[in-house]
Amino acid sequence: MTVAIVGVAESDLGVTGKSILHLQTQAITRALDDAGLALSEIDGLATAGASRFSTAQVAEYLGIQPAWSDSTFAGGSAFEMYVARAVQAIEAGQCTTVLISYGSDQRSARSRSLGGVLEPHTPQTQFEAPYGPLYPVSYYAMVAQRYLHERGARREDLAEVAVAAREWALLNPKAFRHRAGPLTVEQVLAQPMISSPLTAADCCLVTDGGAAVVLTSLERARDLRRDPVVVLGYGESTTHDGMAAPGDLLRTGTIDSGLRAFARAGLGPQDVHVAQLYDSFTITVLLTLEGLGFCGPGEAGDFVRARELPFNTTGGGLSYCHPGMYGLLLLVEAVRQVRGECGPRQVPGAEIALAHGVGGIFSTHATVLLGAAR
Repeated sequence: MTVAIVGVAESDLGVTGKSILHLQTQAITRALDDAGLALSEIDGLATAGASRFSTAQVAEYLGIQPAWSDSTFAGGSAFEMYVARAVQAIEAGQCTTVLISYGSDQRSARSRSLGGVLEPHTPQTQFEAPYGPLYPVSYYAMVAQRYLHERGARREDLAEVAVAAREWALLNPKAFRHRAGPLTVEQVLAQPMISSPLTAADCCLVTDGGAAVVLTSLERARDLRRDPVVVLGYGESTTHDGMAAPGDLLRTGTIDSGLRAFARAGLGPQDVHVAQLYDSFTITVLLTLEGLGFCGPGEAGDFVRARELPFNTTGGGLSYCHPGMYGLLLLVEAVRQVRGECGPRQVPGAEIALAHGVGGIFSTHATVLLGAAR
C-alpha cells in the first residue's frame, strides 16, 4: 500500500501568547481543512511536546479516541520518525488516517526548557555537566571546532549557511526574520560569540509555533482536496546521548538514516530537487549535507556557497522559526514545495523533496523522501 500526505499547516508563529494546546489545535484545524477531512475521520495520532503523555492529552483535548498513537520523544527528528511509523500503521491496517502534530510556546514562556533539561543520574549529567557546558550549544560548538580542525573548513563556511537561510526568509512573509534584511558572512562573524566558534547568528531562533500533517492511503488521498504527496522512503539512526560517547564526532547518524531512506525509495542524492534540513545550528547543516551524500567531507561550505541545492526554503530554524523542536515544519515545507504552492520561493520542477530531522546533540537522525503522485 502507498501512503501519502494529504494535509499540512502551521499554527501562528513567532510571539503568539497562545498555549501549547491552542497552537496545536490551530495547526490541526488548518491541516484538516487543507486535506478536506473532518476530525472525526482521524483514527491515528502522533504528537510530542505537550507533556510526557502528549498523545493522551492532545486526544482528550480534541475529543478523539485514536486506534493507534505514538509519542516517541527523540527531539527534532521525532516527526520524521512519526512519518515512518504512520506509514507502517496504515499499511498494517491499524488505522486509516494519521494526524501528526506539535506545538510550543517557548518564546512567549521565555523558556528554552526543551533544550535545557538534563535528567539526573545519567552519564551526561555526571561526567559532562560538571564542566558547565551550555546545553545544547556548547556540544554543537565542540563538533564545529572538530569540523574546522579536521576538514580544513573556515568559520566563513558555517556563516554561509545562515546567509543562505536569510535569503530564503526574505521571500517568506511568515519568517521571523522576513523584514530583517539581507545577512552577510561578515555580519554573522561579528555577532556575539555564544560558544566558540558559534556566534548568535549561527544559532537557531527561539519562537512559538506548531504544525500538523495528515497521512492516509494514496487510494483514499486521490479523492481529497489537495494533490497527494507520496512517502517514497524513510530511515533513521540513533547513535548516542552524551557527547563523550561517540568515537568520531563527525560521523553522525545522518549517514545511516540517509542511506536507509534512499535505499527504500530507490533514489539517490542526485534525484532530490529540494531539501529541508534541520538547522539548529549552522554546523548541523554542513554535516547533514555531507552525511546525506550531497557533497564530500569538508565540501559543504563550498556547496552552500555555490547554492547547488535549494534547501530550507522557508528560511529554516535560523530565520523562519524554531519552536523547540522544528522537525514537523520541515515536512510542511517539503510537501508544499512538491505541490508547487510556495510562490516566490517555489523551486521550479520540485517533484522529489527530502526532509531530515536531528534530535538531541546529533543524537537522533531521521530522513524522509517525498514525491509527487504519478
